[in-house]
Amino acid sequence: MENLLDNLKNLLQKDERLVSEGELLKNKVIELAIKLDKDLIKLLLADKQMKEVFFIEVGKATIFDKDKFIRFVSNKQFLPDSYTAFKNKIGLTEEEEFIKEKKEVVLSWPYKDCVLEGGMTKENQKRDEIFWNEILAPDEISRLLDPKVFTNAKRIDKKGPASAKATAGKEHKFDGFRTDACPVGSRSDSFGENGNIKDNLIIKGNNLLALHSIKKRFAGKVKLIYIDPPYNTGNDSFGYNDRFNHSSWLTFIKNRLDVAKELLSKDGSIYVQIDHNEVHYLKVLLDEIFDRQNFQREIIWDLGNPSGYKSLAKNWIRGHDTILFYSKGDNFIFNKLYIPYSEKDLEKYPEKKERKGLALTDVWKDIPPAQKWGREKREHLYDTQKPEKLLERIIKSSSNEGDIVLDFFAGSGTTAYVAANLKRQFILIEQLEDTQKIIKNRFKNVNYIYLELAKWNENFVEKIQKAKTKAGLKKLWETMKKKAFLSYKVDIKAVDENARDFEDLSIENQKRFLLECLDKNHLYVNYSEIDDEEYGVSKEDKKLNKEFYKN
Repeated sequence: MENLLDNLKNLLQKDERLVSEGELLKNKVIELAIKLDKDLIKLLLADKQMKEVFFIEVGKATIFDKDKFIRFVSNKQFLPDSYTAFKNKIGLTEEEEFIKEKKEVVLSWPYKDCVLEGGMTKENQKRDEIFWNEILAPDEISRLLDPKVFTNAKRIDKKGPASAKATAGKEHKFDGFRTDACPVGSRSDSFGENGNIKDNLIIKGNNLLALHSIKKRFAGKVKLIYIDPPYNTGNDSFGYNDRFNHSSWLTFIKNRLDVAKELLSKDGSIYVQIDHNEVHYLKVLLDEIFDRQNFQREIIWDLGNPSGYKSLAKNWIRGHDTILFYSKGDNFIFNKLYIPYSEKDLEKYPEKKERKGLALTDVWKDIPPAQKWGREKREHLYDTQKPEKLLERIIKSSSNEGDIVLDFFAGSGTTAYVAANLKRQFILIEQLEDTQKIIKNRFKNVNYIYLELAKWNENFVEKIQKAKTKAGLKKLWETMKKKAFLSYKVDIKAVDENARDFEDLSIENQKRFLLECLDKNHLYVNYSEIDDEEYGVSKEDKKLNKEFYKN
């Protein structure tokens, strides 16, 4: 491989079009290959090794394997940057850059919270976002999706325990889950045969891992799922490398939809809100997961012209979102909704009085986008496009009182807030600290139990992302060697022997490297290892988890 790399570099140097200031132009090489440039092909054919590797004989014809050549040149080992060169030097290399079919797990998506640059005071100014996204192949996944340990449980109760002098909306010590196996108004540490948890839940942690953790208790019991995932516009927080942007996004969504389907009841439904960037691909993905015959409607939510400031764009102004509606099976809940007749309609047609009104179609023009909160109500500082009326319509139509509603891209918590007002039970999952604070402030009159996934390597992830200096990262690496679970690919001795090369990397690449060193199977503590003294799980948390997992 090394000889082939070196020989190809030396050969391409002979073409003046491919060289600038003594450096090979990688993109130009790829461009000429795509165009089947005659001079490039002639140059390659003149070399015996290149002819054997990048050409195939078909009868008397010699054919250039363009795709193989482009893959080879695109590989990071060909003209590597300083970061890739460092990884190659210590042996932490990636054998294949491209996404392998469908079985990978995109573990996390870039954090929405940003690092503000010097002098910045507003979020809408230029931002420097920290990205962390990693694609794991099947052979790298061992214990990743096992149920996790819950910790830091709190009951948020507008009334508080009868025995305590509690203030509405305040946190109280966790005192057990309410279940339908207990008498009304009581709580118990033990579960009957039908001991379903009846509390609202808000869970902080990676949503893929949290979904797998709640599966044991809630599989087949969720009546409605609504999600508003990142739209993958390139402008939101899901900004992957352009080459893998679309494929990574689909892999990321598929992982979560697969487990979401298991959580849905037989008569349950899912609504996924998206825009034009991914809607057509998402439709095909949902057809695959939920079966095409369970596609119910493509709902068009007319936004009017919320982005009027973009009216100078040389295109039609985007004025709608799409909401894809699927059921789990044929026998799904649907409560038909109506728009009441106007006074003029009743005067003109006094007979339809016997009817409920005009049945809603799948084009919704009567719900404007929500406006920014925070001017009049300082306790609600967040931006959101989702109005409560939109969620109210979805929840009313596809669930009944007492049913469970799940949103695992919780954001500011609109789904749960509306569900609670409609007397539904809710489960929210959200990992961002800022939005957790927003939810807490917003839900002052809503009862729920707050839970977190118990962190392990995730603690190091957060410390790496927050680090401000190379000195801080160097100190963190020393701690990681002693306490973190490192990837089996990491040779600590080789890393330390090449410490000077590591120091020469930019701070962004140093962070990127340290994140890659962490074993992602150990981000959170597995429930199966709750009694391992190394993790230091408290007696209270052990009791909480045994109650949740029913053993």
